[in-house]
Amino acid sequence: MTVASVGEFGLIDRVTARLTYGESCLLGPGDDAAVVAAPDRRVAASTDVLVEGRHFRRDWSSARDVGHRAAAANLADIAAMGATPTALLVALCIPADLDTSWAEELADGLGAEAALVGASVVGGDMSASPTLTIAVTALGDLAGRPPVVRSGARPGDVVALAGRTGWAAAGYTVLSRGFRTPRLLVEAFRRPEVPYPAGPEAARHGATAMIDVSDGLVADLGHVAKASGVAIDVTRDAFEVPRQMRDAAQALGVDPYSWILAGGEDHALAATFPAAATLPPGWRAIGRVSEGAGVTVDGAAYAGPGGWDHFRRAE
Repeated sequence: MTVASVGEFGLIDRVTARLTYGESCLLGPGDDAAVVAAPDRRVAASTDVLVEGRHFRRDWSSARDVGHRAAAANLADIAAMGATPTALLVALCIPADLDTSWAEELADGLGAEAALVGASVVGGDMSASPTLTIAVTALGDLAGRPPVVRSGARPGDVVALAGRTGWAAAGYTVLSRGFRTPRLLVEAFRRPEVPYPAGPEAARHGATAMIDVSDGLVADLGHVAKASGVAIDVTRDAFEVPRQMRDAAQALGVDPYSWILAGGEDHALAATFPAAATLPPGWRAIGRVSEGAGVTVDGAAYAGPGGWDHFRRAE
């Protein structure tokens, strides 16, 4: 059964019937707009777009996998502000000959990832398009705290990380070489494991700056360094190379640290904390902030590949 055969409103009915709603959703799909609770009276908001052939491939990932990834990319941005995600809005641009089951399973993945943080898919839009495109907007609640922005890092701060880096990049490399194993790495690319609670927890512990690591650790810390007007040095020995990643890197002829330092899409959270602060559980120190500019690794300019840029190939 194709999208064209059921029509726009038939597909909307099929998709929304699969969704569940959390406490923050006061009014879900069915009207001109949804209504989402905003007890803080401020709303953190972020939007991300996934385009088939650029961000995902249907022969690499199931529709449910793509749904998880699309939701995670946005929910992680909300967590990186120190906020708790509350809702997702999803716009789908889809080919008319797409099987309805793909769109339904996509909704399952979106809803399941949102449910991990108590959020809901509360609405969106659909349109016909020759290119399958998924645009997601996430909303979040700051719970009375100021947002943790990129411009707050200060000399002397500790740089810390919650979550993992390099796993999704390793999985992408494995898939791009035509393999499907190690499965642990491939699954990390298909469905990132995002440390969502670490964002609000970092805010409660006085994080001075924070960012979602979506484009590569060195590249994303570069955004923090630029916004804050500081230099950041990362300690390479702070990262242990897991056995599966080490073995895959050796088999593929890749330096595993190029995945760890420059690979994106794991959606770890990187933050800076005052030197005297006690890091929250799940956070580990990986570097230091100082006066200056840019990001270095062990005190030297990073000579490895650059992070992701949507209009250029990663260097």
